Amino acid sequence: MIENGSKTPTPWELSLMRLLPLLGHRNWIVVADSAYPAQSNAAIETIATEADHIDVLTATLDAIDRSRHVRANIIVDSEFKFVEEQDTPGVTRYRQNFERLIANRETQMIPHDEIIAKLDQCAKLFRVLILKSTLTIPYTSVFFELDCGYWTRAAEERLRRSINKSH
Repeated sequence: MIENGSKTPTPWELSLMRLLPLLGHRNWIVVADSAYPAQSNAAIETIATEADHIDVLTATLDAIDRSRHVRANIIVDSEFKFVEEQDTPGVTRYRQNFERLIANRETQMIPHDEIIAKLDQCAKLFRVLILKSTLTIPYTSVFFELDCGYWTRAAEERLRRSINKSH
């Protein structure tokens, strides 16, 4: 993403900058590989970035990190850890870059079909932004399930306990 005006934003970066303030908890952002399908649900907006996957991931993580109103629960396909170099040249290098990028972030690994089902269910009520990269390695899509940036799960649990006690 752009920092201190050091570069001109690309169209997809402009879209991310425009849409992120509109998104909140229960919305999703997906950084997808190039074979990710265009979905028919009107709540799902797909943008072909024509950019490197790690660059799109970095920009997306930076934008979410700079945002005060949302934080991301990161979900990746559990199948990814089983993709082998002999079947997909470049996966080892990509895996190293990816692991460096998310080193200190909590990440859930869920089977791909379960993530897609969860995403489809969510899109019945909430918007989803998909940023397709040029990457041609399977099971590399990264799913950001957005959550409130200024309210924690622990705070929500305390609130719910207080409400239940008052009844």
